[in-house]
Amino acid sequence: MSLIFHKYQGTGNDFIIIDDRAEQFDTADHARVAALCHRRFGIGADGLMLLRNKEGYDFEMVYFNADGHPSSMCGNGGRCLVAFAKYLGVIESTATFLAVDGPHDARVEADGTVRLKMIDVAAPQLADIGEEDVFLHTGSPHHIHFLDPEESPSLADFNVFAAGHDIRYDQAYDPAGTNVNFVEVPADPTHPWPVRTYERGVEDETYSCGTGVTAVALAASQRGAASPVRLSTPGGLLEVSFEQQPNGSFTNVWLSGPAVRVFEGSIADVAE
Repeated sequence: MSLIFHKYQGTGNDFIIIDDRAEQFDTADHARVAALCHRRFGIGADGLMLLRNKEGYDFEMVYFNADGHPSSMCGNGGRCLVAFAKYLGVIESTATFLAVDGPHDARVEADGTVRLKMIDVAAPQLADIGEEDVFLHTGSPHHIHFLDPEESPSLADFNVFAAGHDIRYDQAYDPAGTNVNFVEVPADPTHPWPVRTYERGVEDETYSCGTGVTAVALAASQRGAASPVRLSTPGGLLEVSFEQQPNGSFTNVWLSGPAVRVFEGSIADVAE
């Protein structure tokens, strides 16, 4: 039996999206999800999403990592699902949908930019790994390491996989682990902040990470960045705006960037 799917990407963070308003997709079949996301034997993606009906909302977002397991919030995935909902005619230009971390508002701009309102976020906390490290939860957990400007290698040459893998599995983050973001501090904080990300569940570097750049932008506010913050990922530019409260927490957090429909197709059931 063939499965109809759509492929979307947001700054290179790519997703399989399925219109599952009839709720025919087996969410317990994690092996099938992982096989569909496999880049050699399946469609290939950083994750898979289902768009489902949800009373009181425009739709529900059901998200799985590339390893097949249900995941915490995915910011770029949420933006792509909003673009998909518009493509289907489920929404026009605004949406309120339910994700694993709660309700989200979103808006599709005339130029195709998708803006997604993220959850309120507590003040950054120092991480146990080192002095240049902080931790935030932006719907997903993120460990952020700021590279020293004098540090070698530069971010472009940094071994994100090795360093990210070590931190992701550090006992400080047992048992669930964490995503890891590596950041190069620009000489001018108004310039884009370069970011590279190791994602748990993908277990590799991804071209971009929405909750990750959100975390970086908020942490960068402690280093001279002011809202809105522009962030440069291997897959392109994203922007994060926010309001910081007296207690250090953040509200009215919005993630903005492109969400592009790549192609659609059908695939026979894939082998585990």
